[in-house]
Amino acid sequence: MNNLSEKNKNQKILIVDDEHMSDLMRSVLRRLEVDGFNTIVVKPKGNMGTGDEYEIQTLFALEEHHPDAILLDVRFGEYDTDRFKGLSILKKIVERNNKIPVLMFTQYAQGPYRDTAVTATLSVDANVDFIDKLASPEEVVLRLRRLIGSSPEKVMIGDIFEIDSDNSAVYAIVDGKKEIVKDVQGMKLEILKELAAALYRSEGELVPFSKLERFSFGEDSRASLRVRIRELKISLGKSIGREFSANELIINVRNRGYRLIHPE
Repeated sequence: MNNLSEKNKNQKILIVDDEHMSDLMRSVLRRLEVDGFNTIVVKPKGNMGTGDEYEIQTLFALEEHHPDAILLDVRFGEYDTDRFKGLSILKKIVERNNKIPVLMFTQYAQGPYRDTAVTATLSVDANVDFIDKLASPEEVVLRLRRLIGSSPEKVMIGDIFEIDSDNSAVYAIVDGKKEIVKDVQGMKLEILKELAAALYRSEGELVPFSKLERFSFGEDSRASLRVRIRELKISLGKSIGREFSANELIINVRNRGYRLIHPE
C-alpha cells in the first residue's frame, strides 16, 4: 500500500447517489477503495428509492458511521420535485454536523439550475464543494482529499490578515491592533477562505477555476469571479491603507485559476 493509501486508511466516505450502481459511480468507488478509503453506500430499502428515502437513510448512516466526508448528488430521480433533493439532504446533514466536508456531484454545469444549486450551498455554514458528475475518478478523489484536509479555524495571511472561520470574519492587523474587515463577508469571505485553505495546505498552491465556479453567477463565470476577487482585494487593501497590484496578494494564473500569496 502506498503512502497516500496509508494516510487515507480508515477514513470513511459516505456515498449518497441514486446512481451508485452505474458504471461511472462504480469507477469512483473503485478509485476511492484503491486509495485506501472505506466507502459506505447509502441504499434505501426496495429497488426504487425515492429522494425522501435517500434522505432518511443518509441521516441514519450519518449517525451510525460518522463518516469523514460525504459524496452527495444534487439530483435524485426523474421528477421535478427531486431536481434539487440533494440540497435538502445537505441542509439536514449540516443541521446535525456542519463540520463534515461534503462534495456535491452536479449535472448542472451552467444556467439557472446551477445558480440555484450554488446559491443554496452558500446559504449553509459548511465545508461544501461542487464537482461535475462526469469528472474523472482521480479528480473526485483529489477533491475529497482536499476537503478532508481543510484549513484550521484560523489562518494567517502574512502578518497582516487573520481569517477566523469560527466567527466568519477577517481581521486586519495594523500596528499590533486587530480590527475586523467589515466589508469582507458573504461571498467575498467564502472566496478568501477557499484561497486561504490552499495557502495553508501548501504555499503557492493554485486554486483552479473549477473549484471557484460556485462563487460566480451568469453566463461568463470567470468574468464574474474576476470582479468579485478585484472587489475583495480592494476591500482588504483599504483596511490597511494599501492598494494591492495585480501581482500581489491574489494572483490570476492565466487559464488556470487563482493563487493567494503572503503580502510583503
